Amino acid sequence: MASQEKINVVVVDDIDESREMILRMLQFDASIEVVGTGRTGIEAIESAQKLKPDVIVMDINMPDMDGISATEAIRKKVPFIQIVVLSVQNDANYMRKAMLAGARDFLTKPPMIDELTAAIRRAGDLAHEEKAKASVVYQPTGLTGPLTPGMMMRMPVLLGKIICVYSPKGGTGCTTIATNLGVGLKTQDNKVAVVDANLLFGNVAVFLNEHGKNSVLDLVDRSNELDSEIIEDVMVDNKLTGLHLMASPRDPELMDAHKGEPVSKILTFMKQLYNYIIIDTTPYLTEVVQTCLDIADYIILITTQDIPSIKNANQFLSLADASGIQREKIIFIMNRYDKRIAISPERVGDSLKQPVIVAIPYEERMTSSMNRGIPFMLDNKIAPAGKAIFSLIETIRTRIQKEQDSAS
Repeated sequence: MASQEKINVVVVDDIDESREMILRMLQFDASIEVVGTGRTGIEAIESAQKLKPDVIVMDINMPDMDGISATEAIRKKVPFIQIVVLSVQNDANYMRKAMLAGARDFLTKPPMIDELTAAIRRAGDLAHEEKAKASVVYQPTGLTGPLTPGMMMRMPVLLGKIICVYSPKGGTGCTTIATNLGVGLKTQDNKVAVVDANLLFGNVAVFLNEHGKNSVLDLVDRSNELDSEIIEDVMVDNKLTGLHLMASPRDPELMDAHKGEPVSKILTFMKQLYNYIIIDTTPYLTEVVQTCLDIADYIILITTQDIPSIKNANQFLSLADASGIQREKIIFIMNRYDKRIAISPERVGDSLKQPVIVAIPYEERMTSSMNRGIPFMLDNKIAPAGKAIFSLIETIRTRIQKEQDSAS
């Protein structure tokens, strides 16, 4: 959602020349206004509390407190402020630490001017959205005075969103998209769970280099007595990404009949605990997968450029129409896109009457990332595939914002 107001920015860098270079880059963008500067992490925290900018552009290596520590402190004190971290080293370890601390973006110094301003605009739009949410008061028109506990009990609760990642053809990259989408959505303020709904051959744990002891099946018999502790006992806390993982069963489940209703209760309850629940699925429309598709707030439908995949996607869209799944909740994407192949996202979208929202380009390093159990969004999120995931995230956030606007 493009913001109509200016983006207030603070620039923090201990090197005068670097700071001045960034200031010169930003002076040509009318949507960006620099409201302060700083030389240290402590000055960044002070500026955050005093000026409350939308975005802080911050160097990672500074005296007295590094940019990662300052980012973590700022996000705790003023959560709506978005941090764009700069580093002379394009180091995956630095990037992981920065993103886990709550940074919105990570750029290598010196950044290109278009790259920097685009990152600031994305971060600024998100900051404006977060401020708008924080300022909403659920109070009846004309009611004045303080809110009583009884009024607060009647306030609507903003529940998390269930995002089901699905492809009607195997081998299109569902698990890759699900895990990397989870990494992209995870911030200091967002709790994200990834649920493996492939009860026979699920690989979410493998993609995150984990070994899950429990699965959603361990909750089926307790679906009527759920609480946060019961859910937490089943989840795996992935330290590398900050994601919570519900793995597939260690003993493959051949039948999932009569499990749809309890799985629905489990996932619906989890919306109280997580901002986003990402569900990885199997191509087969088992009872559990159908349940996930039915209760999902959004369905990410994946195709590739091969004819069988496109044919299956078309059949699924027909089934969705027949079963009452609204096209508006389907986000159609193309994975492993190769521009040398004549089958373009636009042609597929026109043919299936469902636009392809994002095309994720094919990159060989995805296989290496999968084998190492490290999502590519941690390795190099500024590569083309990582940028495509961020485009997908922006699409999701925009749709959520539109829903909230229409409901208010």
